[in-house]
Parts: sequence; C-alpha cells; structure tokens
Amino acid sequence: MYNLKVVIIGAGIGGLTTGIAMRQAGYQVEIYDRAQELRPAGAGISLWSNGVKVLNRLGLGEKLAAIGGEMNAMEYRSHTDESLSYVDLRPLFEQVGQRPYPVARTDLQTMLLEAFGPEDVHLGMLCTGVEQDEYSATAIFENGERASGDLVVGADGIHSAVRAHVVGQVDRRYARYVNWNGLVKADPELCDPNLWVLYVGDSKRASMMPVGGDRFYFFFGAPMVEGTQVEPTYRQDELAKIFQGWPEPVQKLIHALDPEQTNRLEIGDIDPLEHLVKGRIALLGDSAHATTPTLGQGGCQAIEDAEVLTRYLHTTNIGVADALNRYEAARKDRTTELVLKARKRTSTIYGYVPEATQQWYTDLKQEPPETVIDALAKVILAGPMG
Repeated sequence: MYNLKVVIIGAGIGGLTTGIAMRQAGYQVEIYDRAQELRPAGAGISLWSNGVKVLNRLGLGEKLAAIGGEMNAMEYRSHTDESLSYVDLRPLFEQVGQRPYPVARTDLQTMLLEAFGPEDVHLGMLCTGVEQDEYSATAIFENGERASGDLVVGADGIHSAVRAHVVGQVDRRYARYVNWNGLVKADPELCDPNLWVLYVGDSKRASMMPVGGDRFYFFFGAPMVEGTQVEPTYRQDELAKIFQGWPEPVQKLIHALDPEQTNRLEIGDIDPLEHLVKGRIALLGDSAHATTPTLGQGGCQAIEDAEVLTRYLHTTNIGVADALNRYEAARKDRTTELVLKARKRTSTIYGYVPEATQQWYTDLKQEPPETVIDALAKVILAGPMG
C-alpha cells in the first residue's frame, strides 16, 4: 500500500524504529509521546544480532557500531568467584552473520531520534484512548487534541493506553525481583573490556558488559517483595548490604557507581495477549509483549515488530486491517514463546524454586559452550532477517 498516514504512540525504541521504517516505505508518520523530555527507562540494553540486522537494513549499522560495545565473550562466575562457564561468542557471530551490540539506552534513543527527525516527535502528549471507523483510526490525547491516520500503532509501553482498545484491561505481573542498573567508566579491575561477566549466587546476580564511550553497563538483580522504595542517595548502601561478601570486582563496582544515576526498577511483564491488532490499531513492543529482561530480547522484539509491520503494510494491498492481521500472525507465536521463556528463566535465576536455582548453578559448570551458542543462534535466526 502507498500514501498511508501512520500515527505512532510512544517514542521509545519500538516507536522510533517503526517511524524510521515507515518513513523509508514512503509513509507520512507522526509520533506522540507522553513525556516532556525523552528519558529512556534503564541505562543499557543488549541488542542481539536479530535486532542489529533490522537496524542494518534501515541504514543505521555504522552508527550503531560506533555507539556499541565490543562483546566477544560471556562468563558466569559464582558469588564466591568460582568460574562456572566461559563462552567465546565469536563462533556465534560467524553462525548468524552479525555481532551483537550492547549499547547505552540514551545513545540508542538519540541515534534513532536523529534518524527519524525530532521535529516530528510531539512531546507532552498523553494518549488516553483510540477510536476507529472503516476508513481511519484516531488517537485521543488528554489535552483534547486528536491525531488521525490510516492506522494507529501503540508503542506506548507496558502500561499502554492503546492496548485497552485492542484487548481490554491487562495488568502488569510483578516478576518478584528488583533490578538496579547504570553506567560506569570501563576499568579492567572491574571487568575485561570485551567481556560480559555475570556473577550469580543466592538467587541474585551482578553483571557488567561493555558499551560505547569506554563505559560498562552494569546491572544487579535480587528477589524482593513488591512496593519497596529506596531513594537514589541510599542505593549504593542498599547494594553494598545485599551483595556483602561478593567478589572484589562486584565490591569495586558498587563503590564506583553513582547512586544518584543508578536506576532501581521493580521488574514485571504481561501475560501473552490474545490479539496484537484490532482493525486499524496495532500493538508493538512492550505494549504487545512486555517481558522480563532475562533473555535480553525485549528491545530486539520491538525492533523486529517494526520491520514486520512495515513489511506487510508495504507489500500487501488488500487493506490496512488485512496487513495488520498478517503482522499479528507473524509475530504472536514468536513473542509469546520468548515472553514465557524469559519468565521461566527469571524464575530459575531468582530462586522461585530454590532447588531449581541450585541445579542451574551446577548445570552452568557442565554445559558445553557449543550448547549456549546454538541456543542463542536459534533465537537470532528465527527473526525476520534470518
């Protein structure tokens, strides 16, 4: 189809990538976001090769490589500093045809915003609902304004307002753990500059990986009841207490981080949805399939959504609703599988069943690197770019 007008709600990774892809298809695109200023949730993200391939197709490969970290291996170590598993990732790159790029979320969002054009992103626009008829779809905003197009894309996150129109009320499910994350200057005393290291034990984990700008993205995770709050000033002390006695690099990381710039997030997901589309309305990214970050596929799946949705709109001509139904058919099973797989992995990592978590620590020491590579490749190669 040609000459479509697309209204996108949400200017995160999924919304901006969709905007870029739709523009390149020749469509008129407007993006609206509730925020007065775009600030990504979280400090960093692992963009695995399936997401990178889509951004390559959109002409962003060189810019992404410039902001990404060179991650050539991953290692699991115990909370007593025993090496559990070491995997050279370069055979994975050869198998799938593209390396991944861990990136700072701000760098990624800035790159995408510049590629789309910030002048066409309307901020301070809280979408409260959508409506549609046979010929158009309309987003309705809190300030009384309305934006109409041939379709509306809901890329407005886990608390999506657009989703209610498609499937009704959906509650976020708490994943029973808190994630702290941020950025620190790269330091070989913390981690090898080309390594992703994960320390695990006591149903907790601490991790570092390289991103651009000579920095490490770090995250910590620990089981916790829902509803706890700790002001930024005290987050360093909180982490020092939770990870007391862990290996020296973890202690140095806690000492090096800026507590005022450290995010503290209660992690959740949503149950797989019955539908991703309704008429001329489509859901994308976290609004469609919010997942826990334990597979590192959340951002990649939003990017895949953008590619597949644009492809069906551009290559089929029965009508918008037909193209959206094809998008749903192509994406529903894949995203459902990954949400549930991430949920299962979360339960293992964070001690839902302590015996299963202890068994996982044992299995890490016995699992051949080839098995890890094959599992990663299977997820990557099932993406829309192969």
